Amino acid sequence: MTVTADMAITLDGYIAGPNVTVDNPGGDGAEPIFDWIHTLASWRERQGMTGGADNRDSELIREWFDATGAVVMGRMMYDTGEEFWGDNPPFRTPVFVLTNRPRPTLVKEGGTTFTFVTDGIHNALDRAKAAAGDRNVDIAGGASTVRQYLGAGLIDELQLHVVPVLLGDGLRLFEGPGAVRRDLEPVRVVGTPLATHLKYRFPK
Repeated sequence: MTVTADMAITLDGYIAGPNVTVDNPGGDGAEPIFDWIHTLASWRERQGMTGGADNRDSELIREWFDATGAVVMGRMMYDTGEEFWGDNPPFRTPVFVLTNRPRPTLVKEGGTTFTFVTDGIHNALDRAKAAAGDRNVDIAGGASTVRQYLGAGLIDELQLHVVPVLLGDGLRLFEGPGAVRRDLEPVRVVGTPLATHLKYRFPK
């Protein structure tokens, strides 16, 4: 089993624009970070839609989906995504939400469940590993959650989809608590017109 983090990011290091709110989940001006994903066949399949580009980018996103058996995310990511995901979220796996506000588990269509974990990142990860079986656990975000797991040395592989845009402002991934020095081993580099896909492993 591998613990992964898989993020779209701008060339200057932002994973969202400024002014992220529940009503503005990507932040201001963040469309270039995410719009390319929404055109892919693998992404559209997860949304219950047809069509889309069946290209190398789509293959990489499908690979990530297929390998993931459980997801961990922060409460902010859940709150900003809840309305967008609707009754049939794209995860199709158990999702464990870090929070200090208890809430009953939610069972959605397509195999997605949201379990709200109030006793920290280690417990959430242990529960996700138990639910994932022989598949991976993905630390989905947002930035603060990924940084907590990076800082604790709990992520095995990091994949970044670097989109060719300079945002200039917003929410950085590698900044603040948890953004400590770590050495990485390159696993794969795939360049396409839409993004440069970088995959790294953290040596043990």
